[in-house]
Amino acid sequence: MNDISGELVNLYRVVQHHLEEFVRQFKWALISREMYKWLQITPEVILTDIQRAARFYYLQKMAFGGRVSSQVFGTATTTPPRMNLLRIEEELSSAHLRLARTYIEHLDWKTCIQKYDRPHTLFYADPPYWQTEGYGVPFPFEEYQALAEVMRSCKGKVVLSINDHPDIRDVFADFRMEQVAIQYSVNPKKGKSSAELVICSW
Repeated sequence: MNDISGELVNLYRVVQHHLEEFVRQFKWALISREMYKWLQITPEVILTDIQRAARFYYLQKMAFGGRVSSQVFGTATTTPPRMNLLRIEEELSSAHLRLARTYIEHLDWKTCIQKYDRPHTLFYADPPYWQTEGYGVPFPFEEYQALAEVMRSCKGKVVLSINDHPDIRDVFADFRMEQVAIQYSVNPKKGKSSAELVICSW
């Protein structure tokens, strides 16, 4: 896993050394759109590591679709909030069990692929959608072109998911691709229909 922003590692570093103080950040907190907006506009530079970790956790848990950028407050009429303020330790422990046997890198994507590229490696690439705000890090069109070149020369196999756009189809025209219909809503009757491409290097 490549944690380019460093937020995931900061979260678990705080949990490892300051669990009680981290959990205390949520004492008497509510699942609130107003609180969500307050946290969104709070600059990270004025926060301690513990406050930054709590902010990241709250925003990520309550973001619609688990998005990491262009986040909006997620709600539903058929299920409770994704974040259970009374079971934070349990949820963190469950996630830790899944991450315990995972290498977590903090590299640019090209360096990460080069480091782990072996004939037996399967990479899952999930770059920002073209012409969207992405993950909060720059990803110009040249990066998609570079990714196509890496996929051509990669020793291992690469699976790429990306939005269906004519520019993307042109860049990855040499590869096998399938279109997958997706729905941008928890309610399929009201959601916005779109399409995603799943592109394979083999």
